[in-house]
Amino acid sequence: MDELFSIRPLLAILVSAAAVPFIMWSRRPNVREFWTFSAAAVKLGIVFSLLPMVLAGKRPSLVLAHVLPGLPLALRVDAMGLLFALVSSSLWIVTSAYSIGYMRGLDEHSQTRYFCFFALALSATVGVAFSANLLTLYLFYEMLSFATYPLVTHHQDHEARRSGRKYLAYIVGGSVGLVLPAMVVCYLTTGTLEFTAQGFLAGHIDRQTAWLLGLLFVFGLAKAAVMPFHAWLPAAMVAPTPVSALLHAVAVVKVGAFSIFRVLTGVFGVDFLGRCGLDILVGVLASITIVTASLMALSQDGLKRRLAFSTIGQLSYIVLGAALLVPKGLTGGLLHIAMHAFGKITLFFCAGAIFVATGLKNISDMKGLGRRMPLTMGAFLVGSLGVIGLPPAGGFLSKWNLLLGTLEAHQIGFLVVLLVSSLLNAAYFLPIVYNAFFAPPATTGASSEVHEAPAWCLAAILVTGTCSLVLFFHPWPFMDLALLAVTQITGR
Repeated sequence: MDELFSIRPLLAILVSAAAVPFIMWSRRPNVREFWTFSAAAVKLGIVFSLLPMVLAGKRPSLVLAHVLPGLPLALRVDAMGLLFALVSSSLWIVTSAYSIGYMRGLDEHSQTRYFCFFALALSATVGVAFSANLLTLYLFYEMLSFATYPLVTHHQDHEARRSGRKYLAYIVGGSVGLVLPAMVVCYLTTGTLEFTAQGFLAGHIDRQTAWLLGLLFVFGLAKAAVMPFHAWLPAAMVAPTPVSALLHAVAVVKVGAFSIFRVLTGVFGVDFLGRCGLDILVGVLASITIVTASLMALSQDGLKRRLAFSTIGQLSYIVLGAALLVPKGLTGGLLHIAMHAFGKITLFFCAGAIFVATGLKNISDMKGLGRRMPLTMGAFLVGSLGVIGLPPAGGFLSKWNLLLGTLEAHQIGFLVVLLVSSLLNAAYFLPIVYNAFFAPPATTGASSEVHEAPAWCLAAILVTGTCSLVLFFHPWPFMDLALLAVTQITGR
């Protein structure tokens, strides 16, 4: 891989942050949203402009500052980082459109503050994607934590503040208390924190130290919600639905899963992971999270809480893909970053649209809702198929590769976990769709007149739902980037 000096990675990070003053000073909502969309479009354009270079084998890079010997603040765009950046920057545009319909439809307060911190969060997200080393990733990871705290506590009531404290305790407490010491050990042991194709820890630490560092990273990067460091995620559902969509599909949780994937492959390396047996430990932790979260989702009546527990399980599919250490498994894990994002954001958009149009939050109250909101519930079906992993939704491709990965790695236990969890996914999603279209209304005499959410909300739902279907037939560029990333990671 040839490194190529480029300022574009920095511009991609800064463009949304640079829009914050313009968003903040805008007196009229339409002007405020103009700056949001302009920044989002420019950001996506810059990120997309990096695609030809990366697919051609180049790695646009930029050193920002030298902190310690062998430890710069540096950016580098490779296939794995670009895949994640494309997901987050493209979905920012759709989520911004949805936010207009949702926030205006409910006449939410502090909308300007909301859009400002949303933009900062996207800067931090792309920063994580383009980090060349563990220190740079850590700084952007922390920036994202503090940028999203005001979004989680947006309603500023007692419940929001309590959830915000839990959010920071898990997210920041985990990174400072677990990840930071692990980073110090890595640097003092090796003299570097730079991500490399086969990691930099091999030959420097023994098996016991590798297990300890692995646990510190997996649990410390708590945005990935590997159990038992998951309780912050359901609590964060007090936030407005567009924030939940940001948390679950565009930025926060995906940053956690991406960071674990990056650490396992770029710090430890797949060969060293296999030699020290850390792959099995991580796979078991991911499997426990997948099955337990799926079982917990079954018992939730609140739609957003069911989606939250679903997300906890789905994130560990990505972690499990990294732990499989084989090309198919790694490909499936990386693809799931994108495929789950489009499916899950559609589901959260639908949950918010239902609340805006009807005020309903509980699944038990949504029987017969498909008659009133046929487009929304049709999109909910598409999003459900994507998360379950059934065709013709893009989620089938990522889960299929994960299944093939378990066979390639000769890990039948993990194969059973994937199959059982997919059945559980179907069990907690498909009855919602069935009852919405075929069960009598939960409220006697409820209106059957079609009444969808505001146009901005509905348009975003239809866009992400359509994308989830299109990605099944045309998974470009995510498939190309995932395959290239796996080649870079494994060398084969």
